[in-house]
Parts: sequence; C-alpha cells; structure tokens
Amino acid sequence: MRVFLAGATGVIGVRLLPLLIETGHVVAGMTRSPRKATQIAAVGGEPIVCDVYDGEALTEAVVGFAPEAVVHQLTDLPDSLTDLRRHAAANDRMRTEGTRNLVAAAQAAGTGRFVAQSIAWRPTGRAAAVEAHEQKVLAIRGVVVRYGRLYGPGTFYDDELPPPPRVHVDEAARATPALLEAPSGIVTVVDPKERGARVTSM
Repeated sequence: MRVFLAGATGVIGVRLLPLLIETGHVVAGMTRSPRKATQIAAVGGEPIVCDVYDGEALTEAVVGFAPEAVVHQLTDLPDSLTDLRRHAAANDRMRTEGTRNLVAAAQAAGTGRFVAQSIAWRPTGRAAAVEAHEQKVLAIRGVVVRYGRLYGPGTFYDDELPPPPRVHVDEAARATPALLEAPSGIVTVVDPKERGARVTSM
C-alpha cells in the first residue's frame, strides 16, 4: 500500500515509519524540517518537506504521491512537559487547521483510508479542539486512534510513568499499522493492563 505519513519524525512517526516499510508499504514521510529529510530517507521512506499550514503545497504533495492511505501523526508540542501549557494553542491549531488541511489534501488525492492520532483523555479547557479534530476524521470515514499518555524514550515521561490512560510509545507505534485496514471508528490504544485496545466502529 502507498502510505503518506504526516509527522514522520515525531515521537510515534519515527517509530512507525520503519514498521510500515518493513511490512511492505511504500511510504512518503512528511516533515516540515529540511534537516530531517535525510532521517526519513535513511530508513527507506520518500522524504517530503512541507508545512501542513501551506494548504496548496500540502495538497500538491499528497496528490503527487497518490497514496492509498494517509496517516496523521502531526503534533506541535514543546520539548519539555513544563512548557506544555504555554504551547497549548499551537497544538490546538494543529488539531483544527492542520487536520482540516490534511483531510482536504487526502480528499483531493482520492485517498480511501485516513488514520489520525488523537488522545484518550480530554485536557481541561481544550476538549473542543480534540473533538473538532476527531469529528473531521470520522466525517470522511477515517479512523481516530486515541493513544494513552505516551511514555518511554523521547517522550515527556522518559523514565517515569504518567497518569493513566497511558501506553509505551513503542507499543503505540506497533499497534498502528494494522489500523490501515480497520473500519471507520475510534480505537483506544492503552497499556493492556488498563483496558487494551478498544475499537468502536462507525
């Protein structure tokens, strides 16, 4: 399958890209950082440097690759958990405007599958952006993946456990490729000792 992975160098994307390639998919990895393009190419992906907020360039990139599936792993998060509150508006914009642009690009390309990262909890005062993001994905018969709070290398919780719901970042990545074949709906991916992975089809 031809897969357009937006957010290929994010904390899940960097793990997901090689998993998709290892299972036989042809993958374009999108990043907004030119210096990270070599990182994508090094594992066998086709690097695409593009800003999700440039709707015209994004549509051109997605249509040009002609994917059968688009995977949305884009976030706009700070490097430190202590900066998260100050960065909230930027991440909310990614969930609203960013998702809207990526959905439009996928539709322009005639893509039949759309899988998007979401979260398994609702941040105080910011639930509206999360809900808007999820509804845009479900409206095109896509799959919403509600990951628990990520922990493990490269996350905010490198050497400690976050509050539940939570999931190790490697397990989150490993659970994702199979969702390319999932029916439209909401999938919750958390540690097995909590609730396992729950699928709600639409």
